[in-house]
Amino acid sequence: MEKKPHFVRREFLPREVPSISLALLLAAVLLLNALLYLYLNKFHNSLGHVETDPGLCPFGHFRLGAVKNCSPWLSCEAINKEVRKLKCVGEGAVKKVFLSEWKEKKVVLSQLSNSELKEDFLHGLKMLKALQSKHVVRLLGYCEQQFTILTEYHPLGSLRGLNETLHIPKYKGMNTWHRRLMLAIDYVSVIRYLHSSPLGTLVMCDSNDLDKVLSQYLLTSDFHVLVNDLDALPLVNRSAGRLVKCGHRELRGEFVAPEQRWPYGEDVPFEDELMPPYDEKTDIWKIPDVSDFFLGHVEGSDIVRLHLFDIHAACKKKDPVERPSAQEVLDTYRKVLTLLIREAAMPGAREML
Repeated sequence: MEKKPHFVRREFLPREVPSISLALLLAAVLLLNALLYLYLNKFHNSLGHVETDPGLCPFGHFRLGAVKNCSPWLSCEAINKEVRKLKCVGEGAVKKVFLSEWKEKKVVLSQLSNSELKEDFLHGLKMLKALQSKHVVRLLGYCEQQFTILTEYHPLGSLRGLNETLHIPKYKGMNTWHRRLMLAIDYVSVIRYLHSSPLGTLVMCDSNDLDKVLSQYLLTSDFHVLVNDLDALPLVNRSAGRLVKCGHRELRGEFVAPEQRWPYGEDVPFEDELMPPYDEKTDIWKIPDVSDFFLGHVEGSDIVRLHLFDIHAACKKKDPVERPSAQEVLDTYRKVLTLLIREAAMPGAREML
């Protein structure tokens, strides 16, 4: 009789403890799933399934900084009167870029630098006006007569300086596989937006090498990617049989898509008239190389690359028809991010269950 209490404890306690532990574990998993769902829902909304930012002003207007009211794009008169150049911060084939000041706010003033490229400059302005969205740098004003464009200033500059920025003590906390993958998702989101833009299917032609691609995009202070340079953005119109060619010179190297290279061998001199046109799938070919730059060499980036291997292999198909669309690439990137965040949030949960 004295051993009976001891017998009861040996018989029932081991069964009760695992059931309580299992219930707690299941509750924790459910809670983590709920938190993950809320996080990813917020994340996808921030990426913008809807391309236009609800915070954007009506067409022809802008809002700068913390100002609540929208202002009309600045005219020639306003730019000449109210904008003060501070210093030249860059010069390309088409335009010079000046850090400037407007009403005590830093802005960017771009001016035509080569009169032979007026058409390119005006095309870039036309694209900038028509494509205003969360993916495109904010237009503040322009003066066609003086070939001048005024845009929002982003102090972190172009994506060429990404790795240097991530080594600044202030931003070292951003140097993770998670943040880098989100930047790659932003980049693919821009490509998807251009391929399904309000104007039709647009091809990012200023992209003949990695450095050139990175120079076309800006890194915002809250670590998002904006396209900045839209001078070379031709339109594909399949129904009208219209394809594109990125310039009139021969393109070489593995970075550009196979269909962008001269197809008739070294023995036949390049002639622009004989060069076959192509479509937006040239942008898809370049995505793996640009994403590889984004992912860098931080802890976890090789795991991300492993998960993206199949979609990147598909992007590198020689036949452009076999490559995925930008939407398909974007969907895959988002799925990989969701999967990896879930695994990071619940390490070992599957084995415990």
